[in-house]
Amino acid sequence: MYAWLDGNDARECGDSLACFWYEHPTEDLIQDITEDLNKSVELDTKRNRIYVIRNEGGRFKGTFVFGRRRNSPWTGVAATGAQEEDNG
Repeated sequence: MYAWLDGNDARECGDSLACFWYEHPTEDLIQDITEDLNKSVELDTKRNRIYVIRNEGGRFKGTFVFGRRRNSPWTGVAATGAQEEDNG
């Protein structure tokens, strides 16, 4: 993956985040980038996730090209408002 990112002159923008311009041969960016990644990078489809954020006509859109959304690590941590008294 690092070789692919370096080959596309990607810049590091934080933990697991990169920014780069991607020249694609057809009008379908998502299909082109997915095919390019499939040819160039060996991914564990059960664990790896790649999310592409792009500008389409002035609106930003995001799509998972590999993987899918998971529960957030903070899910269930917030207080629910109901508290029980411990009478131990």
